[in-house]
Amino acid sequence: MRGLTPLPLALLLLLAPACDRKPPPTPGAPPEVTASAGPAASPAPASSPLASASASASPAPAAPGKLPDNLNVLLLTIDSMRHDMPWAGYPRPIAPRLTELEKRSVSYTRAYALSSYTSMSVGGFLAGDYPSSIKRDGYFFGTYPKDVLMFPERLQAAGVRTLSVQGHGYFKHGTGLSQGFDVWKIVPGLKWNAQTDENITGPKMEAMAEELLSDPANTSGRFFAWFHFLDPHDQYMPHKDGTDWGRKGRDLYDGEIEFTDRQLARLLDFIDRQPWGPRTAIIVSADHGESFGEHGVFRHGFELFENLVHVPWFFYLPGASPRRIDAPRSHLDLAPTVLELLGVKADPALRGTSLVPELLGQVQPLAHDVIVDLPRTSDNDRRRGLISGKYKLIAYGDDAYYQLYDLEADPDEKKNLIKTEKEAAAGMIQKYKAASAQIRELKPYACDKLKGTPEKP
Repeated sequence: MRGLTPLPLALLLLLAPACDRKPPPTPGAPPEVTASAGPAASPAPASSPLASASASASPAPAAPGKLPDNLNVLLLTIDSMRHDMPWAGYPRPIAPRLTELEKRSVSYTRAYALSSYTSMSVGGFLAGDYPSSIKRDGYFFGTYPKDVLMFPERLQAAGVRTLSVQGHGYFKHGTGLSQGFDVWKIVPGLKWNAQTDENITGPKMEAMAEELLSDPANTSGRFFAWFHFLDPHDQYMPHKDGTDWGRKGRDLYDGEIEFTDRQLARLLDFIDRQPWGPRTAIIVSADHGESFGEHGVFRHGFELFENLVHVPWFFYLPGASPRRIDAPRSHLDLAPTVLELLGVKADPALRGTSLVPELLGQVQPLAHDVIVDLPRTSDNDRRRGLISGKYKLIAYGDDAYYQLYDLEADPDEKKNLIKTEKEAAAGMIQKYKAASAQIRELKPYACDKLKGTPEKP
């Protein structure tokens, strides 16, 4: 196995988009690890009320298999939220409100972000395509031009009101992420740091979200709202009113998740009191995970290990029976699912498939192969992964070499099987090449100095 130089601090969300600056070092080759993934399919947790003494009683779900009329959709994404949250077995009670909401929801235990950092993962799920296939400028923290059709534009064209609040300067107009939103707000007074995030934005975001959702101009008809809570992104700030979990990176991160859960609890209480609350679907997920030294990597970006791309994903959906689905699923399916929930016809150009039939229990969830995609940019070489059954294959560079993991026996990806399980490796490589061939590769239009580009003869 070819080794790589360990990455001391993976630059995360915010790197200055300078194509000619010196790129960060390439991340480390894997030691050997464990997470929790099983290829099975779906036991059902018991339903429970939203856990908050201050919350008003939530309405009973509609009859199984039938959506309420005039459904709204609220998408809550939490930056850097790992899969190992309390509802997935993490022992610290760092997210009580989300844990209770998950119990009321259809929850995917093997959900995958499209990539391992915000620009690629969020751009991918908004466009409904793999990042490699989306027109983009090629910088690490890149932009998407106006001719990339984002799924909120389809909603807007169908008369659905579209709203968003964001907590970082990257989400300003001009990156392409705001396309299709009637209202797009950024938390004011943000401090810019190209290496990290020094802002605490959750309380302001929550207040701004309530303000938008209190305006009848936004909620008198059907609406789609997306709020991306950023506080768990590093730096991990301590909060006076939170639990002191310790001073290590994961301890402080857990405090940030707890802090964000409190903001979300206030927002969920507010929604619960609204006349449109009983007909609002709530989707919770993350743009990617986070590393605390696994595989020699800290923070996120640059690699596609499970702690970076395996994310929570659950749907509180009036009309759907709470349960867990263990079949692998991708954020590629987010756009067509939201479109169907809001009664908007999906464009056949979207790569994903609507999950609505299986959310409503109308079809049996079947295992699907999942691709995770990290395109080459000014700061990272290409990575691409295939999850199929219990196996995960990671391809490096232009498929120069591979790593193979058995996620069932080795969920933390500690043991690379590429040389020891040759039959399984050959089958996965063949399957990967067939799937990868279906992904259209678009060369970035602005940055010519892409990390790891093969030398021309």
